[in-house]
Amino acid sequence: MARPKSATLTDAELRLMEVLWERAPSTAGEVAESLPKGMTLAYSSVLTTLRILEQKGYVRHEKRGRAFVYAPLIERRDAQRSAVRHLLNRFFENSPELLVLNVLEDERLNAEELRKLRRMIEEAE
Repeated sequence: MARPKSATLTDAELRLMEVLWERAPSTAGEVAESLPKGMTLAYSSVLTTLRILEQKGYVRHEKRGRAFVYAPLIERRDAQRSAVRHLLNRFFENSPELLVLNVLEDERLNAEELRKLRRMIEEAE
C-alpha cells in the first residue's frame, strides 16, 4: 500500500526548497549542485523530489529549451506557518499556549529572548 502524501515538507523536500528559495529559478541539475556539502543527492533523486513538490503545490516548472526550470510557488514564511500549524495540531491539541509552554520548559532562553517574547505578548494583547 502506498504511503499517503504529506501536506507538509519532508526533510529531503525542505532541503530542495531551501535551494529554490535562495536560487530560483533553477534546473534540477542546478538544485543538485547547490545542495550543501555532505547532502549530495543523485540527479534522479532531485528530479523525483521536485516532481513530488510540484504535485504538492510547492513548486512549478516551465520548459526552457530542453530543461525544466523550477521555482517555488510558496514563500518560506508560508511553509513555516504550515509546519507550525501541523505541529500544533499533531502534538499540542491545536493549542499555541501548550506549544509555547513546552518551549519555555524545555529550552533555555536568555534575558533578551525573554524580553522580546514579553514585548510580543504585550503587543498581541
